[in-house]
Amino acid sequence: MSDSIFELVDNLPEKNLTTMMLNSLDNIVPGEWENTVGFVNTIRKVTGEDDEDLIQQIGDRAVWLYNDKSQGYRRAMWLYQTVDRTDKALGTAALANKVGNKIPLVGGLLTRVTPNPDKAQALDLSIKLVVELVAFCQINGIPGDSIGDFVGALSDYSGESLMRMAALVCVDGLIPLGPDFLLKAQSTLSGIGPKDLESNSTFKEVEESIPGGNTKGKLDFIGESFDSVKGWMSDFVASKNLDPQKVMNNLQGFLEFSDNKLDYVAAFIDMSTNYYEHTGTQTLARRLIERAFDEI
Repeated sequence: MSDSIFELVDNLPEKNLTTMMLNSLDNIVPGEWENTVGFVNTIRKVTGEDDEDLIQQIGDRAVWLYNDKSQGYRRAMWLYQTVDRTDKALGTAALANKVGNKIPLVGGLLTRVTPNPDKAQALDLSIKLVVELVAFCQINGIPGDSIGDFVGALSDYSGESLMRMAALVCVDGLIPLGPDFLLKAQSTLSGIGPKDLESNSTFKEVEESIPGGNTKGKLDFIGESFDSVKGWMSDFVASKNLDPQKVMNNLQGFLEFSDNKLDYVAAFIDMSTNYYEHTGTQTLARRLIERAFDEI
């Protein structure tokens, strides 16, 4: 977390597996996401300004706001980065589980030490959703348990924020868990206890940021959050006529795989992309620049 916001935006890649994956989903939310990179370039895009002195002032103010520890911007950035980092471990574990099932000699050992893929993916989806909620609260300076405010804001999501939610539904919901991913996730949440949550690597990293007090309270908060947002996700899937096959057809723009390998694709995407961090950096930059511009 030592990098400044302008370094983070300047270092965003113009093209890699993450951007290729996001571009492949463009027709699901057409025209919403553009891979804007570079801090000065982002200031120009967001404000429409071309006066160099004003751009410098906006940039300086945005950097100051990001570094102000009384604000929630740095915490939101850490959350976006952390869920992507733990995603790589999830993908590796899921792949190990699949390999274990294919190779009898090592299968027993691998499947004993790796988590159940569906259960792990359902928890990952649920925790990622809560991270989005908490990061939203941090960015907007409101209490971290403001579920209603977050749900209300989802209807106004656009740009990189809407693309992040679209990717969450597609590559963390439909691809690994199938068309009934909402039911699977809710069933998983209702069927686990605090000890199950404590053994989840993503939860262990971000648990201090999740409201609820103890683990039981945090599990309840995750369940309540998911229950509150499932309507938006269900409407999103219905309005876009989404199913796993349609998402796979989009992803075949940058990946080659057979249709019966959905679980492998999900593991590969977890291991090789960081769409939460990438679009999260762009969201933070936009919010900081908009606020700095208004204040100046």
